[in-house]
Amino acid sequence: MVENKKKSCLLILHNIRSAHNVGSMFRTADGAGVNEIVLSGYSPVPPQKNALYLTDADKALKKTALGAEETVPWKKAASLSRLLSRLKKEGYEIVALEQDEGSVDYRECRPKERVALIVGNEVDGVDEKILKQCDVILEIPMRGKKNSLNVSVATGIALYQIIGTIE
Repeated sequence: MVENKKKSCLLILHNIRSAHNVGSMFRTADGAGVNEIVLSGYSPVPPQKNALYLTDADKALKKTALGAEETVPWKKAASLSRLLSRLKKEGYEIVALEQDEGSVDYRECRPKERVALIVGNEVDGVDEKILKQCDVILEIPMRGKKNSLNVSVATGIALYQIIGTIE
């Protein structure tokens, strides 16, 4: 796990619509050693610990996270743009995972010691306005007929690459 105070990896989940995907990314973030998850837009958040009633989305998130929603620190951000500005001031490199004209192969990623990885909506990806605030845009090359991976799978691949380079 990334423990060094200077070294830090944040995972930002923006407008993820599926609670299954959010839960899966919590579990992957735990395994990879992410310091914190930030949920923004309409991404579902974990239910309160002692909730009397769980929605179907709450149950799906908990089922796929397998308890990681209780072990990985997380918070909800009201404004992603303000969050990114603050993180840049704190010395974070802002990295998006998205297919884009200016993207680079994820295997070439050599981030700073403090990195925030942004992943976006399952269909629409990371919005162009957000991409303009990023320092780097990473892409996972696709070799088959499909042009993308499930967001939680792609997040796992990118996280392990990033964390492996900052440890």
